[in-house]
Amino acid sequence: MNWFILSLIAILFWSGSDLFSKMGSKPDDKYSHWKMVMAVGLVMGAHAIILIATGTPFSLGDIITYLPASFCYILSMIIGYVGLRYIELSISSPVCNSSGAVAAILCFFFLGETMSGLQLFGVVLVCAGVFALSVIEKRKDDALRAAEGLTADAKHSKSIIAIAFPLLYCFIDGLGTFVDGLLLGTVIAEEQANIAYELTFLMMAVFAFIYVVFIKKQKIRPERREGYKLTAALCETAGQFAYIFAIGDNVIVAAPMISSYCVASLLWSRIILKEKLTKAQYAVIAVAAIGIVILGQE
Repeated sequence: MNWFILSLIAILFWSGSDLFSKMGSKPDDKYSHWKMVMAVGLVMGAHAIILIATGTPFSLGDIITYLPASFCYILSMIIGYVGLRYIELSISSPVCNSSGAVAAILCFFFLGETMSGLQLFGVVLVCAGVFALSVIEKRKDDALRAAEGLTADAKHSKSIIAIAFPLLYCFIDGLGTFVDGLLLGTVIAEEQANIAYELTFLMMAVFAFIYVVFIKKQKIRPERREGYKLTAALCETAGQFAYIFAIGDNVIVAAPMISSYCVASLLWSRIILKEKLTKAQYAVIAVAAIGIVILGQE
């Protein structure tokens, strides 16, 4: 049951990462997501260097080997960080974390992994919840514009744009987990995969720094939001370390179970961020969350 304990650790830290990422996100800062990438890349890179320095075997070729999974994960995270500028965490997180269902479906059809009838029911619940949430967001946006007599513009199309970000995250992150199922334990070991991912993220952080500071001439000022970003990065790194070993041990069950950290994120957003939902939104998020929890059952 090592995968179960590791999954619980990942849930704890990734829900914290969700919370602090939102707290560090500034809606009017169009470079906020790149600054988040810098923070995560810095912490992950430092962790990777410490692992190598303390004797963990690693070669530069591991970065290339693990690049397909790294690409999916990093792209999905950047999309997620952009989305936090437009959507409440309590809506974004459950949709994003339906990626566990996507991964389970891919592993079932292409890797020959199996799931019980109850777990299949969980997949149906998650997918239904995601679809329903998308419909609700679209209807809210249409009703708002109709009431105000406005045509679609940047401000009032935010809800449509916003729901696209977590949906993209969901499918790309799920694909990354599927690739993990192909690679871990056969092509590359978990320790080397984790270091490869962290070093790749460090390279992305360097790119983000060059783009924001030298190309766009933006200044990075020490302020509370930046501190939240670093805290989120620490949580993200700890969660990733636990996640990759859990996935390597039991991908089809661990992936959707870890996705249930959205339930913890939902709790933190209610208590700390004071975010509010309509009854309809709460209902479909509950459906998705129940489906994700069911997927974690053996």
